[in-house]
Amino acid sequence: MDYSQLASKETVAKTSEALKAKNYEAYIVENGAEALAKIKELIPQGASVMNGSSVTLEQIGYIDYLKSGQHGWKNPKDEILAEKDPAKQAILRRQALLSDYYLGSVHALLENGEFIIGSNTGSQMPHIVYSSPNLIFVVSTKKIVPTLEEGTKRLHEFVVPQEDAHMMEKFKSHTTLNKELIFHGESPYNKRVIRFILVNEKLGF
Repeated sequence: MDYSQLASKETVAKTSEALKAKNYEAYIVENGAEALAKIKELIPQGASVMNGSSVTLEQIGYIDYLKSGQHGWKNPKDEILAEKDPAKQAILRRQALLSDYYLGSVHALLENGEFIIGSNTGSQMPHIVYSSPNLIFVVSTKKIVPTLEEGTKRLHEFVVPQEDAHMMEKFKSHTTLNKELIFHGESPYNKRVIRFILVNEKLGF
């Protein structure tokens, strides 16, 4: 399977319906600019927002927009980076786990609506698994795969080598796949809102 090719319109539509069947919201857009516009539409003024390290969010312009401060959202990262006391900074990082919104991407999205995320440190996992009441995943349709086996293969053989090269170029440091999350579904008792923005453009790894 070629993990760099965009999914067909039929596959994207099928995956979108599978996401909705899991009580997620799913939006299909054509490019990164439309994805960023949808994010701006979905997040209300005054909400606190956090995000994981994401090439996709960088490519659509979200990171630059967040740094601009022109959005009317609360960005806990600003306060974290401004705090120089390590102990106080650690407290702020834990408090940031309770952000109203968390944004990121996934490494493989199955046609049945399940998804896989790999991580080195696992810092984004609490948000995704439980703590943030609103999740927004921006996902290139090239990440859609038919099975869990293909999703795992995509992460290990396609994503990790590219992420490693990216980290070496950016930080002169290798990455390690220490943690993997397979997200089968969300309990309705948690009353969380999970949204997917499926983008018909090659973004991220």
